Amino acid sequence: MSSLYKKVMFIFEVFLNLLNRYLFGQFVKYFFTVNAGFVSIYLLVDFFEKFDDFTSKGKPLSLAIKYFILTIPYIVDQLGPVLILLSGVISLGILNHTNELTALKAGGVPLRAIVRPFFVGSFIFTVLFIAAAEWLLPVTIAKTNNIWFEQLKGKVLLGILRNNRYYYKGKDGFYSFGWPDTNHFVFKDFSYSRWDEKYNIETLIASEFADWHERKGRWKLSHGQIQQRQGTIDYTINNFIIKYLELPEKPEDFLIPVNRSAELSLTGLYNEISSTETEQGHQAARTNFLGRISYILLGPPLLLLGLPILLFSYRKWGRDLSVAIPASCGLAFIAWGFWGALQALAIADYLSPIIAAVTVHIVFSLVGLILLIKNDR
Repeated sequence: MSSLYKKVMFIFEVFLNLLNRYLFGQFVKYFFTVNAGFVSIYLLVDFFEKFDDFTSKGKPLSLAIKYFILTIPYIVDQLGPVLILLSGVISLGILNHTNELTALKAGGVPLRAIVRPFFVGSFIFTVLFIAAAEWLLPVTIAKTNNIWFEQLKGKVLLGILRNNRYYYKGKDGFYSFGWPDTNHFVFKDFSYSRWDEKYNIETLIASEFADWHERKGRWKLSHGQIQQRQGTIDYTINNFIIKYLELPEKPEDFLIPVNRSAELSLTGLYNEISSTETEQGHQAARTNFLGRISYILLGPPLLLLGLPILLFSYRKWGRDLSVAIPASCGLAFIAWGFWGALQALAIADYLSPIIAAVTVHIVFSLVGLILLIKNDR
C-alpha cells in the first residue's frame, strides 16, 4: 500500500511540475505578446508624430531608428503593471476558454495552485523592472533626451539636478546653487562664473544667498564676493554684504526640465532624500523615491485582483475575453488614478509617503485574496 502511495505521489508531483512549467510558459508567452502589441502601437503613434521632425532637420534615418529603439525601455517601464495584469488575465482566460481550467479543477488541482505560476512570473518581471529602473532606464532616457532636445531641436538643456544642487549653463556663464524651497526664488550658496573664448575665468560671483528683486528687476546678493579679472593674470576682489546685479538670466530660466528628473536611477532618487536641507524638499524626495518603487511593484496586486474579476466575468457573461480585457484595463486605470492621487497628497504633505506608497497594494491585495479564496471553494 505504501509503495502504491509513493508512486501516486511521484506521478502527482511530476504532473504538478509539468503543469507549473506549462502555466509559467503561457504567462511568459502572453507577456511578450501583449508587450509587443502595446509597444508597437505606442511606437507607431510616436513615429507619425515625430518622424517629420527628423526629416525636416535633415537628420539621417539611422538617428530616428536609434531614438525609437531607445524609447522602448521607457514604454515598457510605464506599461509594466498593466502588462503583468493582462498577461495573467489572458493566460487564465485562454485556459478557461479551452476548458483546461475546468479539467484541472475537476482533477483536484486547486485554483491557488493553478494561478501560482502566474504570480511567480509577475514577481520575476517585477524584479527585472527594478533592475531596469536602476541600470538601464537612466542611460536610455539620457540618450533619447540628447537626441530629441540637443541634436534635433538644437536646444541644450540648461540645467541638471545632482545631489540637491542645481547647475545651469546660461547665455554667457555658468550658475550653481542650492534651492531650498522651489516655491520661492531664494537660492543658497549661489555662484555665477563667466569665461572668455579661451575658457579663462573673467568673472566669479559667489554669495551666501541670492534672490530676485522684482521691483528693481535685478538680483539681490547677500554676503558674497566678486572676483574680476584685470589684465591676464590679476584679479580684483570685492567683498560685499548686499549687492544688486544684473545677470543675463532670471529665476524663471532656472526651472528644471521635467525630463531630467527621469534620468535618475533608484539609487539617485534615494540619495536625493539625504541631500535635501528643507522639510518640504525631504518630503518630496521621499515621496518620489517611494512612489517610484510603489509603481514598479504595482503589477502583482493588480494581477491578484484581476484574476477573480476574470472568473466572475466568465460566470456572468460567458467565456469571452472581450469583457475581461476591458475590465482589466479599467482596473489598471483605477489603480493609476488611485496611486496618482495618493502621491499628490503625499507631496503636498497631507499624507505620509509610506502610506501613499503601500495603500494601493494593501487594498488591492486584500480584496483580490478574498475573492480568490471564494472562487477556490
